[in-house]
Amino acid sequence: MTGHTAVTRHSPVAEVRLTATGDSAAWTTSYLRKAGVVDVSCALVAGLLALAAYGIHYRNLTHQATAYLAFTAVLPILWSVSVAVAGGYDSRFIGVGTDEFRRVLNAAVFLTAGVAIVSYALRLEFARGYVVVALPSATIFDLVARHRLRRRLHRLRSRGACMRRVVAIGHAPAVADLVAELRRGTYHGLSVVGACLVGGTMLNEIAGVPVFGGLGSVTAAVGQFRADTVAVLACPEMNGIRLRELAWDLEKTGTDVCVAPALLDVAGPRTTIRPVAGLPLLHVDHPELAGGKQVVKGVFDKTIAASALVLLAPLFAAMALTIWLADRGPVFFRQTRVGKNGRTFTLYKFRTMVVDAEHWKPLLATRNEADDVLFKIRRDPRVTRPGTWLRRWSLDELPQLFNVLLGNMSLVGPRPALPQEAARYGNLMRRRLAVTPGLTGLWQVSGRSDLPWEEAVRLDLRYVENWSFALDLQILWKTGSAVIRGSGAY
Repeated sequence: MTGHTAVTRHSPVAEVRLTATGDSAAWTTSYLRKAGVVDVSCALVAGLLALAAYGIHYRNLTHQATAYLAFTAVLPILWSVSVAVAGGYDSRFIGVGTDEFRRVLNAAVFLTAGVAIVSYALRLEFARGYVVVALPSATIFDLVARHRLRRRLHRLRSRGACMRRVVAIGHAPAVADLVAELRRGTYHGLSVVGACLVGGTMLNEIAGVPVFGGLGSVTAAVGQFRADTVAVLACPEMNGIRLRELAWDLEKTGTDVCVAPALLDVAGPRTTIRPVAGLPLLHVDHPELAGGKQVVKGVFDKTIAASALVLLAPLFAAMALTIWLADRGPVFFRQTRVGKNGRTFTLYKFRTMVVDAEHWKPLLATRNEADDVLFKIRRDPRVTRPGTWLRRWSLDELPQLFNVLLGNMSLVGPRPALPQEAARYGNLMRRRLAVTPGLTGLWQVSGRSDLPWEEAVRLDLRYVENWSFALDLQILWKTGSAVIRGSGAY
């Protein structure tokens, strides 16, 4: 971890971090206020849409028109109250994770159930068509609007605004790793502005963050850096008694306390806190690498792949003709790759390089822009003219839909490795082979070839450890924008 640490007396980076974050309470209140306005507006639009559909369906409004107009007027209030009861305005979930959206969905379910129960109990003749249009529309509109609001927040955070100011407590390597991770993902909204190192140190700064004493200086550091969050990293020195006393001290100033367990890239769904004998034990479930959910994933993959191959058949024909006309060479490029549990298979791609590209590879070894595991050249002279735009839009990857249909690959998963790459894997990297490789994955939607090898491995391991069907859908959703941006595509 020595590469992460540096000792200096003055850091301009630290000054920027200190001045760029702003007042956390102010922007949090502003964001929640905007979320409330969004909720009310979406419910009102949904109600008006349902009212219009109801009127069109029945040609003219019946004698119950007043009741429907009243419900349309009240719907925004009922919707915002339901979202509040479901926890949709909890500041802890601003801008990160799926909890915010899940709570909006819960609010929709609760409100729908409530309307149904009240209508049945009071024997109200409420048109089902109105409810079917109003509540689902409100849910969809609100989810889309909140997603747009989150994207705007992420853009602000990428510029250093709307951040929570964090004081990190722990050993120097752990603090350096936390700083690096949060700087990679600014959308998390956490900015480490100060550190209290455990074990005694002469460092004045670590990873561009000023150091302010040890465990006994936490409260003073919070005041010095105007922090609103304290992150306690795993260390034996911070036992239960000291942590409780720290929480009591920070309670007086309303400072949040976060405790990071010694787990790497393990997401919330796999962790559960269960009190045992008065101790809050963190239970970690095994990743879901087999069973019914994987069967559903396989059926989904093959269904989508088969449908895509049928719909894209004209595009396949056009690209195949273009590739063949360029140099009269073969259309497809076949290559042996390593799949799940180390089994090899033949991967299909549209050919984007000259026919004898593999023979030129040793001669270009000195121009490799990746590390010694991968071979990547930004302007590879072996790439043909059609291959340039095929790679730019990732169209050369489309024949891998055949691999998905054959079961060799999945729509989402780690990058399929070459045999020579897999042969050099250590124990950590071999974990990537525990799942079926994918047509797209976390590393593809996070920068592709622009990422260093270590970061690509970390993202693949995060996917393996935290796989879920919802994560697959999220990655598929992000793949489109990644392809349009073309970042890392070469």
